[in-house]
Amino acid sequence: MERKPQTYANHAKWDPWFHFFLAPVGLLMVVGSLLAVFRDPGWHSFRYIALSFWLFVLMFKTRIYSLKQQDRIIRLEERLRLASLLPDSLKPRIPELTEDQLIALRFASDAEAPALAERALDEHLTRKQIKQAVTSWRPDYWRT
Repeated sequence: MERKPQTYANHAKWDPWFHFFLAPVGLLMVVGSLLAVFRDPGWHSFRYIALSFWLFVLMFKTRIYSLKQQDRIIRLEERLRLASLLPDSLKPRIPELTEDQLIALRFASDAEAPALAERALDEHLTRKQIKQAVTSWRPDYWRT
């Protein structure tokens, strides 16, 4: 299957099972449980609300944990990549890059990463500013 080239405009990823099934159904369960408590207050209604909140929080915490792991791996990969790409004068500054800067720099091609990393350090660029500054996009099709 031919993939559409990734750019700043289309790099955000939607996970259909999470964004269009789990989250909406979870929200409906929470709303339904709140309505049940107001219509028929009792032990059964409160158990239903506790269970729906528990599942809703579990769903989001599980998603957040996997995204945080992904961010940790990206930070490691980018530090290693920058260590091989940056000139010796910039290598000692790699630890100064923030998590957001490292995550955004993954989209910069090897040719433009050194200059963009230096700009990010000197101008304190945000994740969004770095992504917008990338001219030769390095796609990341594997993230969740």
